[in-house]
Amino acid sequence: MKNFLDQNISHESLKILFSQAPVAMSLLMGEDFIISNANQQILELWGRDASVIGKKLEEVLPEIRSQGLFEILNSVFTTGEVFKGNKWSVFLEKFGNYEEHFFNFIYAPVYNEDHKVIGVSVVAIEVTDHVISEQKLLESEYRFEDLIRQSDYSTAIYRSEDLYIELANDKMLRTWGKDASVIGMKLEDALPELEGQPFVGLLKDIFKTGKTYSATEDRADLVVDGKLQTFYYNFSYKPLKNSSGEVYAILNMAVNVTDLVKARKEVQESEKKYRDLADSMPQFVWTSDKRGKITYMNDNWYKYMKFKKEEDANEAIKNIIRPEVYPNIIKIWEESVNTGKPFEVEYEFSDPDNPEVYRWFLGRAVPNLDSEGEIQQWIGTFTDIDDFKQLQNQKDNFLGIASHELKTPLTSLKLYTQFIGMNLNKQGDYKNAEVAKRMNDQIEKLTELVNDLLDITKIQKGQIQLNESDFDFDQLVEDIVIEQQMTARHKIIFNKSNIGKVTADRHRISQVMSNLISNAIKYSPDADEVIVSTQVKDNMIKFSVKDFGIGIPEDKQHKVFEQYYRVSGTKEHTFPGLGLGLYISSEIIKRTGGKIYVHSVEGKGSDFCFEIPKIKI
Repeated sequence: MKNFLDQNISHESLKILFSQAPVAMSLLMGEDFIISNANQQILELWGRDASVIGKKLEEVLPEIRSQGLFEILNSVFTTGEVFKGNKWSVFLEKFGNYEEHFFNFIYAPVYNEDHKVIGVSVVAIEVTDHVISEQKLLESEYRFEDLIRQSDYSTAIYRSEDLYIELANDKMLRTWGKDASVIGMKLEDALPELEGQPFVGLLKDIFKTGKTYSATEDRADLVVDGKLQTFYYNFSYKPLKNSSGEVYAILNMAVNVTDLVKARKEVQESEKKYRDLADSMPQFVWTSDKRGKITYMNDNWYKYMKFKKEEDANEAIKNIIRPEVYPNIIKIWEESVNTGKPFEVEYEFSDPDNPEVYRWFLGRAVPNLDSEGEIQQWIGTFTDIDDFKQLQNQKDNFLGIASHELKTPLTSLKLYTQFIGMNLNKQGDYKNAEVAKRMNDQIEKLTELVNDLLDITKIQKGQIQLNESDFDFDQLVEDIVIEQQMTARHKIIFNKSNIGKVTADRHRISQVMSNLISNAIKYSPDADEVIVSTQVKDNMIKFSVKDFGIGIPEDKQHKVFEQYYRVSGTKEHTFPGLGLGLYISSEIIKRTGGKIYVHSVEGKGSDFCFEIPKIKI
């Protein structure tokens, strides 16, 4: 046969044969099944054009890789056995649609002169329409009905424009509150309560339009258990068409979502109550999403700030915060959003009536977590604290004046007490001289309190000065330890490192050291020792004081460096003080370019540390 073709039929004739053949034909060459030839019929079956010739079949029709066809081609290529496919299902991507097609086809081997298989010829006829028609004929009424009856959804079929109930599964009958006796009745007769509701009209329109209708959470009033009740459904009306495209019935599927709708309405009502509550509060109440973008501001904000509700609250806040502090506020807010830590910052908003005047507000926000511990949103407030800040300023001014005025009489009183003590010692009246000494000690304590109040005033006004110089850090620590040891019952252990010269304010650093050591002694009444240690790493000097005293609860540790913070509860009387020492110390260390912090376990003791640069760069 091959010799006959070679001698009697030209290649041009073969091409004409391919192109004129009434069936789809293609020639796939080599193990890669390169499309050597393909007539117009097969190109149309594939949904491709002539540009595919010369390409691998798997590149042209990648969607058939997983459908078993390449395995058949490989078998034909390797065994030389012809394969016939009958009504074979193939999914093809044609003109943007991924659809199922059916084919009768033959894969036959193509041989070379040595009778070696060098390719596969494909002859195919699409029989999709025929197969679909057969499938429709084979589908029995029983199976169709059984599918509907077993459906997880309320399902019914209405036939003709009179809407006869041809089929309804048990779920739909329960939805209607009826039994199987309604099957065969007109829908309007079976459910008279539908009169005045839109459903019958919608169904009749579908017989005219042929378009599917669907609805979400639609209300339906139905008589169930003998009384008219309101329900909500997600449902669809889908037209069933015959071969002529005419609607002969409508498939109704529905899902009862009444509980979901009621639950959401309850949530909405609850949310409205909370919004009404928030709107009635004097503070500015707001919420933001988990990324920190404000989603709600209460009415009081808009009334006071004179903004419109359609304005972006995030931009509005940016425009009224004092510009020079805004970047730092945003940085703190972003840190809270990223870490989930509560947000609390004092800042100034411009007065809506006079933009050049600013009022102090306290901004607070806490995260609202879901059951998985993930942030859902943030709930926050802005509270006007301007009057409080003014009172605080007046208080600071008063303390500054009072402290300054107290220094002179205290200095004189100290001199008089020392003079009396010396004279009593000279006269041999040692008992009264001891009284004078104790009085002098109390004056020293009072002087320290006055100095603390003066420091607070300077810090608040930004007037605290640091007189930096080079000094021996190790010698300073030794001096402070010796000084504290003179009046302490505890043994102060100094773990010394060779720090060397430091550039800082020697007096202020010594003030911080003394405060930390004296606190360690004060708050460890039942312990016998306090450990002081120093070390240097990467140009940072670390000074720490460890005690074995009462410790600090974890939720209070972040407050110990706040102004006027003191140990609360019954210990307030055991450990007196104004709560200023650690605040002053923290401000000194911050201004030195360092940081101060504490590690503590309640009942086991605390480790207060500060770090400062050895040499300022």
